[in-house]
Parts: sequence; C-alpha cells; structure tokens
Amino acid sequence: MSTSRTTALVMASPLLLAAVGLVHPHALNPSTAAHWAGLHVLLLPVFPLLTVGLLVPLRGRPRRDLAGAATVVARVGCFVFAAYYTGLDAVAGIAAGTAAEHGATGAVQPLFARGDALGHAGVYALGVAALATCAVLFARHGLRVLPGAGILLAACWSFVDSHIFWPRGVFTMLGFAVGYGLLVVASADPA
Repeated sequence: MSTSRTTALVMASPLLLAAVGLVHPHALNPSTAAHWAGLHVLLLPVFPLLTVGLLVPLRGRPRRDLAGAATVVARVGCFVFAAYYTGLDAVAGIAAGTAAEHGATGAVQPLFARGDALGHAGVYALGVAALATCAVLFARHGLRVLPGAGILLAACWSFVDSHIFWPRGVFTMLGFAVGYGLLVVASADPA
C-alpha cells in the first residue's frame, strides 16, 4: 500500500470522530437523549478503529527482542482500549441516553461514573500502546518519528477527559489524525 493510502487509512477514524464531535451534544438531558444514544450506537464500531493508526505501522510479526516485546505490548494495549472504550460507549452513551430518554434521570449519573471508569482504563491502555508503538518506531526509524510521537502522546493525554466533545475533544481527535499521519510518513521506507 502506498504511503498516501496508508496515511489516509490511519487518519480516517480520528477525522470521523472529530467531525462527530462537532455534533455531539454537550449535555445529556431529555431533549438530547435520543440523539445522544443514537450517536453512540453509530460510534460503537468507530472508536475501536482509533487503534488502526498504531497497528498499521507495526505490521508484520514481532521479533524476539525488546522491540518485539514492545510490539506485543502495543497490540495488547490496542485490544484493551477497544474493549474498555466500547464499554464506555455502551454504558455512558447508549444506556445513559436511553435512561434519560425514558425519564430515568436518577440512573444517568451512576452510568456516567461507570462509563468514565471504563473509558479511563481504555484510554490509559491506548496511551501505553502509543508509547510502545513510538518506541518500536523510534528503534526502527530514529529521530524522524519524534514529531508524530509527541503529538500522538499529547492527544492520548488530552483524550483521558476530553472524549470527543467540542472544542477540546475535536482538537484531540485532530491530534490523533496528525500524529498517526506523521508516524506513517516517518516510518515509510525511502523510495
């Protein structure tokens, strides 16, 4: 696959999430509940795809050395993110939105608390995966991966509490897109 196609592939999900962040309700209440729940149903397959930007540059079998171990850590972190952040979407997105839509507003805060705990665990795992991926790419490609790594790690830090809400969450997703794109370009074999 060409570098431009690979770059487009890894940037697609964070760009889509940034766009969705522009229309994500800022608050959950009876008037936004149906939109809130429906949006999170649509996002169920999208958030796990945020890991594509880490997995694609690590294509191939891991070696049996420190870089190979870091590759395994990155892949496991991506899996944990996908599982736990999907849990956030299901609990704080779909379940809380449905509860609010049907007047069970007392259930919303406990659902948010449980969802936040799942989301935080997922994002911390994504941060570990990003750090491990950047370490592998640094070992393979040197200093040229540092700009993408820096942007990506800053995006992971911001993602802990920004979700995709406008404005910070949208800029966080744009940070993922730029960081992933820079990592792909930095790790491309020179022609």
